Amino acid sequence: MIKIALFAATVNIAAALPALASELIMFEQAGCTHCQRWDREVGSLYEKTTEAHMLPLRRLHIREQSQAGITLAAPVRFTPTFVIIDNGKEIGRITGYINDDAFWGLLGTYATKIAPEFQRSKLERSSRI
Repeated sequence: MIKIALFAATVNIAAALPALASELIMFEQAGCTHCQRWDREVGSLYEKTTEAHMLPLRRLHIREQSQAGITLAAPVRFTPTFVIIDNGKEIGRITGYINDDAFWGLLGTYATKIAPEFQRSKLERSSRI
């Protein structure tokens, strides 16, 4: 009986803890035309990129930010907003979506903060093309 109670308490504590891995959280809402554009231009291929391996995408409704299990630097007010998380804390954000070039450039800058070798591998990939 004690083992069951201890296990249940452990599971509850683990569920309340934020993820320690790095991730990209996209805050969105229904009817967001810029979110839909990002889906068409970037979202359809994001999973296949180096960035996705380092920063897996998690999508949340803008109203769910308090339940995200992360520490935000400030509340998210606009969609889409992409928050870069490392060890459960925000290290950067991209507010809005202009085009794919701007998105990839900004995301690459934040990815380099998490893993400096990311910039080197990105340069090596571009030199092979």
